[in-house]
Amino acid sequence: MNFHKPPYTYVKHVDLKVADLDRSITFYKEIIGLRILQQSEKKAALTADGKTTLITIEQPENVTPVQPNRTGLYHLALLVPNRVDLSVVLRHLLETRYPLQGASDHLVSEAIYLADPDGNGIEIYRDRPSDEWEWDGSEVVMTTEPLQGQDLLAEGLGKEWNGLPSGTIMGHIHLQVSDLDLAEQFYCRGLGFDLVNSKYGQSARFVSSGGYHHHIGLNTWHSKGAQAAEPNSVGLKSFSVVLPTEEARSTAINQLRALGAQVTEENNEVFTKDPAGNLIQLEVHTSI
Repeated sequence: MNFHKPPYTYVKHVDLKVADLDRSITFYKEIIGLRILQQSEKKAALTADGKTTLITIEQPENVTPVQPNRTGLYHLALLVPNRVDLSVVLRHLLETRYPLQGASDHLVSEAIYLADPDGNGIEIYRDRPSDEWEWDGSEVVMTTEPLQGQDLLAEGLGKEWNGLPSGTIMGHIHLQVSDLDLAEQFYCRGLGFDLVNSKYGQSARFVSSGGYHHHIGLNTWHSKGAQAAEPNSVGLKSFSVVLPTEEARSTAINQLRALGAQVTEENNEVFTKDPAGNLIQLEVHTSI
């Protein structure tokens, strides 16, 4: 089941601020396996399929290092098509000896964690078939168990690394927020997502559209009551939420404004900010 196309609402791309564009381009090409779609002096758009931008990296003027214990990005999550693809990714990362931050089995998915040179968190994962997910009422059952690395590596024996496969998409984004209740209200009552897990510890919640395990994760593990980072700090610049129709976007805009959220519209581009200060572009799905 494809949870990243209409009639669902999903995350499509993430814009990051980095300290050194050339260094980041090298990392995202050689370690992550993305390609450059467009590039200017201070900005590059990265793709897996040669058509769709998944990550934009930008070097701001007077850029400063990441500010700890602020709201913003916890990690972005690149979803590969299947387990063989994840196996090839894991073997590549081990061969490059790039430091990993973790590797987990979440029951609904298997995931590898690392960070880019600026500390921006990255998850690369594959989903288990949705009919294998367990639900407790309206909440999906997730946990964190060690990844069975040797078993995963065996899946892709004989397969060569050629970068991330073209079917790779932005599976979800996980955010650091300052207040979970306010964040849940914004994403559920405002943008129309459903709360699908509130039992993953006392400081995290997960929301999705259409019964996905999560399109957006929210946590206060390092950011409870925190402020947003300064505009020129490395980290999250913005991310896009794609709604299925123009009508759905209009409904979301009205709901957000009813909650007191600021929404700006100019030249058919629509932006809002969640209560933690994370900037979101509200897009409408278009067929390519």
